Amino acid sequence: MTGDVLKKIGRRYLMSGLLVWLPILATVLVVRFILDLMDRILLVLPLSLRPQALLGINIPGLGAILAVVVLIVTGMLVSNFVGRSVMNVGEELLNRIPFVRAVYGGVKSFSTTILSNKGSSFKKVLLIQYPGEGIWSVGFQTADNIPLIDNHLGEPHVCVFIPTTPNPTSGFIVLLPRSRVIELEMSVDSALKMIVTLGVVVPLNTGTYPTVVPPVSTP
Repeated sequence: MTGDVLKKIGRRYLMSGLLVWLPILATVLVVRFILDLMDRILLVLPLSLRPQALLGINIPGLGAILAVVVLIVTGMLVSNFVGRSVMNVGEELLNRIPFVRAVYGGVKSFSTTILSNKGSSFKKVLLIQYPGEGIWSVGFQTADNIPLIDNHLGEPHVCVFIPTTPNPTSGFIVLLPRSRVIELEMSVDSALKMIVTLGVVVPLNTGTYPTVVPPVSTP
């Protein structure tokens, strides 16, 4: 009896310790990985100008500082007429190269859409029936104005990105009628936490419930 009690107490304390240290260790590992990755930016500097050669020691995080400085300086340069003119000339040259044109254009369009405050991309969390009837998935609205698709299918459609778990950076997109999706009162951060934790961390109940759309019957 005493042994069972000790086991329960030990298990409880062990779980409590894991709940404290697991998020801390995961955060440290992720931050360290990002800093190590950004420190590789220092490799573009000549050997004589690298911090390790100047200071004699390696200071983690200097790459991140250099990246921020480069971004700020770049933003200042392209914010005036001369900088924009140079940027336009560079883009024109890139657009003349077949393969580079497709990659650069796609990445720029994606970056402009995501980083811009305009539009509705990745601002709404949707509940959809996927991959089959009665099976629900959480996704992010990436586009709600697709005239080409709407004209072909005869009704407004939305483009939904369905991320994979626990890695939300990969996934796939589906096009659904606007009437077949449910907009959740859930923030994008809450949805990402739910996806990354395999559904263990779920948002609190807001007290409101969406209207469930009946499944579409297949012929």
